[in-house]
Formats: sequence, structure tokens, C-alpha cells
Amino acid sequence: MDLDFEHCYHAVKRRDPQYDGSFFTAVRSTGIFCRPICPAITPKPHNCHFFLSAAAALEAGFRPCLRCRPETAPNSPAWNGVKTTVSRALRLIEDGALDQDDVEHFSERLGVGSRHLRRLFAKYVGASPTQVARARRVLTAKKLISDTDYTMTEIAMKSGFKSVRQFNHTIQQLYGQPPSSLRKKGLTNRELKS
Repeated sequence: MDLDFEHCYHAVKRRDPQYDGSFFTAVRSTGIFCRPICPAITPKPHNCHFFLSAAAALEAGFRPCLRCRPETAPNSPAWNGVKTTVSRALRLIEDGALDQDDVEHFSERLGVGSRHLRRLFAKYVGASPTQVARARRVLTAKKLISDTDYTMTEIAMKSGFKSVRQFNHTIQQLYGQPPSSLRKKGLTNRELKS
């Protein structure tokens, strides 16, 4: 969104909800920044400065309004609520956060309880955080088995398994064969592509 001063100021004067979360109004005379829908008296134009994000207004030295609470504006973490928590958790799991940590410590890192995190995953993902992490490890391992010449020990470690034993057991359980058999099939497929 282009922060055209006249356009933004007009939206603030109307307290237009369509712009809520699109920009923030910082008031030089008070040192406070607000959402466009703030019920406070509309500031004079010469005191206004507009920012695309609450973070930019904070960085410029303004503090959040206690009436309109900019931290709850649309598209903020508080507004997105559980979506933000689940999305962040999935990104962290993809980066290997659960490879060496347990769900209790992981949920503390996210600022929620482990039971709540499990409920969120059941509702929005259809699998537990541990199951998502396990799937990521297995899929990474399968790709490395098929596409690289790494040893099975290297693949186990690069995939996030805690041990080669756990790696072998998981692959055997899911594919019904040891990792070395998958590699033989992967090599055959690679040879066919050549």
C-alpha cells in the first residue's frame, strides 16, 4: 500500500475499518501510534506520520496506544492467533526444532502449553507435532537415500534422527524394508534417468 498522506489522513478521520492493519498513525505531539480506527480525537495533520507496520512505528520511537491496541490489528500475531502459533511451529519443525528437543520445551519456546499445542495441531494439522517432525525426518531421509551417495549414518544424522538405530527402525517400519534396499531401488531409478 502506498502511504499517501492525504489518503491515510482521510481514512483516520473517517475511522475507516477497511484500513485497519494496513497502516499505523504516529502522533508526534503525544509520542503514541494508533490504528486508523482508534476512537481517540483525530490528531491534527501536522502531528501525523504514517507507518506500514507497528514495528516501524516502535522503531521510530513511538509507543502503542492503550485504547486501540495496535498489537491486535488485523494481520498481527494476536489477530491471527492460533494460525500464527501453528504456522510458526511448523516452520520451526521444518528447521529441525523437534529433532533434539521434546514437545514440552518446544511449546515453551512458542509461548503455549504442550497440551494446548497438541490440541492446535490435532485441529489444524491433523497430526501431532511429533508426528509432523517424524514425517519431515522420514521424507528428508528418503530423498537423501534416493538422491545422494551419503552413507546411511550421514543420512540418519542429516535427516534429524537421534541414532542410526532409530533411523533403520523407522525406515523399516514405514517402507517394510531397510534403507539399503531403498537405495538400491533409488540407484536403479537414477540409472534409468541417465
